[in-house]
Amino acid sequence: MFLNPDVKRRVGTVFWKWKGKKKDSDEPGNGEAESSAVTTKTEDDSAEEPGPGTADDRETAAGADAEDTAATEAGGTSAEDADDEEEAGDKDTASVSGDDGQDDAEAEVPGTDTPDRDRIQCVRTAGVLKVDDEEFDVVSNTWVVEADDDGVIVIDPAHDSKAILEAVGDREVYLVACTNGYNTHVSAAVEVAERDDAPIALHPRELRSWRKAHGVERRPDHEIEGGGTLQVGDLEVDVLAIPGTSTGSVGFYISERGAVFSGDTLRKGELGTVGEGYIDYTRQLHSVGEVLLSLPPDTRVLPDSGPETMVEAESKNFDSWVSTS
Repeated sequence: MFLNPDVKRRVGTVFWKWKGKKKDSDEPGNGEAESSAVTTKTEDDSAEEPGPGTADDRETAAGADAEDTAATEAGGTSAEDADDEEEAGDKDTASVSGDDGQDDAEAEVPGTDTPDRDRIQCVRTAGVLKVDDEEFDVVSNTWVVEADDDGVIVIDPAHDSKAILEAVGDREVYLVACTNGYNTHVSAAVEVAERDDAPIALHPRELRSWRKAHGVERRPDHEIEGGGTLQVGDLEVDVLAIPGTSTGSVGFYISERGAVFSGDTLRKGELGTVGEGYIDYTRQLHSVGEVLLSLPPDTRVLPDSGPETMVEAESKNFDSWVSTS
């Protein structure tokens, strides 16, 4: 998809640098270095699914992922997804209280915070999470991150585009980045992006969920995967593969700001649920232990809902989550 040429002056050009095989795409212009709005580097496919396990385990998981991808492209439901949907909710939430660093109750009330010391702003909006035929009332976090003096990255725009754009103000939206395709992460993405002709970034395995919110005509502009890096304004954003709540869940780590945006994979004191249950608890546990908790201990963890936490605090909870698996 080709973008408005004016976008390039804000963020620069974009390119894909593959160390492994080059991915095919049916999208016109995908991979064209001069036509996109964020500089992107990606590692090979092996970076996509980090986690512990034997070689046999990894081969089995790779086969399952291939089948899931094929089913997703066909618009159907994979066998793994069907099994996961039946099992979702069977496991009780393993929740261990984190550190008391802020007013947790405030994190459940819609509103807009002022930018903090790291120039990160939270917009909390109320809405409904739609999972299969069920609906859950939620308050979601959208994160507005200052990329330079003129523009921002908007992460997981949910429910209320007006409230989000009011927080952005006169700054330009350089990039809309979504940690997965559930409506609580993408429902306001198009309206937020359209104001400034900003590109939208999403993992390709999340397209089926995306279509439920936005149909088939408006696709995300960038397909991102774990191991990649986005250069947006003055910031370098590492894309982390953290599957579990969905097969294409990613996190965004900005070392310059000491923060990781964990989506629904890790919240304060718990592994995040989808509705009232887990989709793939074991894979999610691996993503948390092998990826998110391997970041520096003083890294802020900024989730899709609820209060923020720290890597150090959640590392103390990990053994209790393992014991419930």
